[in-house]
Amino acid sequence: MLDGPTMVGVLKACGVTHVVWIPDSELGRWDAALRAEPDLHLTRVCREGEAVAVAAGLLLGGKQPIVAIQCTGFFEAGDSLRNIVHDMKLPLFILVGVRSYRALQEGPTADTCPVFTVPIVEAWRLPYKFLDPEQDGVDLAAYYRQSRSAGVAAVALLPE
Repeated sequence: MLDGPTMVGVLKACGVTHVVWIPDSELGRWDAALRAEPDLHLTRVCREGEAVAVAAGLLLGGKQPIVAIQCTGFFEAGDSLRNIVHDMKLPLFILVGVRSYRALQEGPTADTCPVFTVPIVEAWRLPYKFLDPEQDGVDLAAYYRQSRSAGVAAVALLPE
């Protein structure tokens, strides 16, 4: 799993200005590093739909935010995603922690979150990429830059 200092380095190198999130599961381990970095504004929200809306406002204001949420929160954020990505056509970048993904790869799990994540991302017609947590953020940085230069929304899926 990517650690906090590595994630901070990747985000800064990509020009990210804000991390809008609910520090859940694995992603929450980055909290101390993100809080300690003065060049990244950390914005905590109450609901994932709110995270999408706050990030949209930041995009409209000329900032470069990312949304970092867990897969169940991504499910909850659907209406905000529809409006902001498809109606407003904003190039929102969302990092989604896919809870129990590794457990599912090893065999049956009671957690249905990893089963529904990709079909829901595809239902929202969003491009996505599974990240390799062992790549120290190299693939995250490349995917972020690719989506930004294309001016499109994108989802990065981080197996947990």
